[in-house]
Amino acid sequence: MATFATSDQLLVIIDPTARQADGESVRIAKDVLSAGAAAKLCLPDDDEEFARALRRRGSRRPVVIGDDRALVRAVTLLHRQRELSGCALSVVPVGDSALARSLGVPGGAVAAARAVLDGAERRLDLLVDDSDGVVLGTLGIPPASAREATVEPLGAPAGHPWLRTTYRSLVRTLSPRPAPAVSGPGPSRLRVQVDGETVVDLDQPVETVSVTPGGLGVAEVEVRPLSVGAAAAPLRASGRAVTVTGADFRYRADAVVSGPVRRRTWRVVEGAWGLTLPSA
Repeated sequence: MATFATSDQLLVIIDPTARQADGESVRIAKDVLSAGAAAKLCLPDDDEEFARALRRRGSRRPVVIGDDRALVRAVTLLHRQRELSGCALSVVPVGDSALARSLGVPGGAVAAARAVLDGAERRLDLLVDDSDGVVLGTLGIPPASAREATVEPLGAPAGHPWLRTTYRSLVRTLSPRPAPAVSGPGPSRLRVQVDGETVVDLDQPVETVSVTPGGLGVAEVEVRPLSVGAAAAPLRASGRAVTVTGADFRYRADAVVSGPVRRRTWRVVEGAWGLTLPSA
C-alpha cells in the first residue's frame, strides 16, 4: 500500500448533508485535517457543485467529509471521468457510514481524519454495471426493504433537501387519495448467471440475491431460494461477471436503490479504486 506524507495537499469536500446532520463532527474533522496538512476547504451546496469541485481538484488529494452516499457519489464521478485508477480517495464518515466502516474506515471524526493524514492507500475491487453504475460494497436483490426504496420524482433537484420536502408536501396536499402502502419485498423469479453459467433460473423463486466484490477480481454471489417448510440451503458461486434477468426488479447498490430493470450485468474491476485506510 502507498503511504502518504502529512505535507500532501488536500482538497476537503464537505458534503452539505454532513453539515446539516453533525456540524460538530465536521468541525473536528476540518480542524484535524487543517492542522496536519495544507487543506483547501470546499463547501458545495448541491451535487453539481460537488462534482465541479472534484473535477477541478488538480494535484490535491480529495477528502470527502460525508456519509456513504457522498462516498459512492465521489467514486462514481471519478469512475465516469475515467480518473479513478489514478486517484487515492479519502473519507471522514459523518452520518450513515456503515459502508465506509465495512471497508475499514474508522468511525470517529478524529480517528478517520488521522487516517487521512497518516494512512495508506489500499486498492479495492469495484463492481461496474452495464449502465456505468458502480458498487463498492454489497449489491442486494430485492432491496433490503421496499420501504427504503425512495424514488425521487423526475426533476426534483438533488442536493436541495428543503426543496424536496416542499415538493413532497405539495404532492401530498394535491393528491386526491393517499398513495398505496409499499409492501415488503416478496419472492422473485430471476435468472442469475455467473460467468455465463446459470446459478438459478426463472422457474425457481428466490428470496434474495447478494453480490459482493470478494477481492482478486472475483465477485461472491449468494442466492437464497424460496423455502417451503425446511430452510433451503443458499446457492453460492464466484466469478468475474454476474448477469441477472427478471421482470422489472429493483436492486440496492450500496446506499442507493435503482430500477426497475429487466436485465443487468455487473463486472468486477480488480483494484479499480484506492481508499486511504489506517496503516497496518
